[in-house]
Amino acid sequence: MSATQAIRAVVRGRVPGVGFRDATVRRAHALGLMGWVRNGEQGELLIHAEGPQEAVAALEAFLREGPRGAQVDELSAERVRREGHEQFAIRGVPAGAFVVRQDPRGYTLALEVGGTTRAWSVPKGPSMNPADKRFAIEVTPDAAADGDVWDHGLYEQGGRVPWPEALDRGHAVFVLHGEHLRGGFAFQRTRDTQWLLVKRRDEHAHTQRSHLR
Repeated sequence: MSATQAIRAVVRGRVPGVGFRDATVRRAHALGLMGWVRNGEQGELLIHAEGPQEAVAALEAFLREGPRGAQVDELSAERVRREGHEQFAIRGVPAGAFVVRQDPRGYTLALEVGGTTRAWSVPKGPSMNPADKRFAIEVTPDAAADGDVWDHGLYEQGGRVPWPEALDRGHAVFVLHGEHLRGGFAFQRTRDTQWLLVKRRDEHAHTQRSHLR
């Protein structure tokens, strides 16, 4: 069996608007690789790929050429540690909407997941402080439909495991793009319907005491 390895690559050139991300996902799936691809802030393409050495080398060769219509001016790739991904997916693309509602009992957070809604009661409300571990209870979507909208927007599904399997396993990472809530969060199930909601450490996190109760 071939040794496994991982690379972190950056592709620069005529990259946006030519289907490069989708083509990379298709090639990675055909090669049996795991990881992710996403657009960078300066129009570049960012890729993390891990798997058998020959397959990683084949994907790197593909990235040097790109799909039809692309023009690769520069490819930089470095060997990195494997992260243990169980999928190869496009990152940075909204997976659906989220909404946080507030009523006298507290707050609820609802996410669109695979054509349905998953919802949690978060009595003290979400926090932007990674030190705050908010207790949450999964509830029916109907139970999260009452109250005033406190925050809403789009969200991305993250992590190494594909959704909704990540939720089924009890650990799911996601990124919120709201007015009050921004950046990475994680749900960690503790037992049955009980979870912890935690802010991940990123540029949006802060250590100020939450203004929520």
